Amino acid sequence: MSTSRVVVLSRLPGTAVERLDAVHDVTYRDEDTRPSRDDVHSLVAGADALVVTLGERVDAELLDAAGPGLRVVANVAVGYDNVDVDACRERGVVVTNTPGVLTDATADLAFALVLMVTRRLGEAERLVRTGRPWGWGMFQLLGVSVQGRTIGILGPGAIGLATARRARAFGMEVLLSGRSEPDPTAVAELGAEVVGTDALLERSDVVSVHTPLTPATRHLVDATALARMRDTAVLVNTARGPVVDEAALVAALEAGRIAGAGLDVYEDEPHVHPGLLGRDDVVLLPHIGSATVETRAAMADLAADNVLAVLGGEDPLTPVR
Repeated sequence: MSTSRVVVLSRLPGTAVERLDAVHDVTYRDEDTRPSRDDVHSLVAGADALVVTLGERVDAELLDAAGPGLRVVANVAVGYDNVDVDACRERGVVVTNTPGVLTDATADLAFALVLMVTRRLGEAERLVRTGRPWGWGMFQLLGVSVQGRTIGILGPGAIGLATARRARAFGMEVLLSGRSEPDPTAVAELGAEVVGTDALLERSDVVSVHTPLTPATRHLVDATALARMRDTAVLVNTARGPVVDEAALVAALEAGRIAGAGLDVYEDEPHVHPGLLGRDDVVLLPHIGSATVETRAAMADLAADNVLAVLGGEDPLTPVR
């Protein structure tokens, strides 16, 4: 196997970089901060493989800077909206992602947001931290139970179904809606009902978003969709920020058209719509759905496995089709 040049644009956990370096010539940018585009273009020049995270935008300009020898872009994420897949295909560059290994961690966080919003846990934690006097009270920070309620999963792929399993364990009924039919075995296991998007929005007490970001799903949850939700319902988004129209979400919250929201992703990260920041009925997290030591190391390892496979003349493990 000949040695190839692999460029890793961000600091990665675990042993992925060491594994790549044992076989190939690795240029490793061991930093969390984002470099300038000019610096990125200089780093990638002459690369055979790129390992990127969501912080890097892989477009035609970057691909051209890498040069004609580039063979694979390994994205350390399940979503790949940061990569221009069409531009890669035009240049014969394989794109890979890291599905599966982050499913449970992200589903854990999604359901944690459900509980945080419905039980007002963010408000409660902030109250204690203020140092203001408080005492047990029958009506203090009353939330609502999830038992017997209905969760609607928008995008019943692996993460959506894993979130639904957690909801079932808490006694929730499950509705599923997506562009493709969910796994029938999972539907039966969950006792779920597959419905249209409008019906899901109208019938759910919790709407949890798990769709990938595509032109078709951008602002899928817009003012019209939010108007279909119950005024007692909450919205959770752990997918991609632009799937939800943030301005419309703020307007719906201000008008009392929905009861709350839990967000781990935003339209223009790291910027958050200012109308969300001061609201007690909203829980805001900094895009940490897959942020466990074990999960992030597994993601990096899978990206490395994909690079090693492609550079070794084999099929990638998890190609983006």
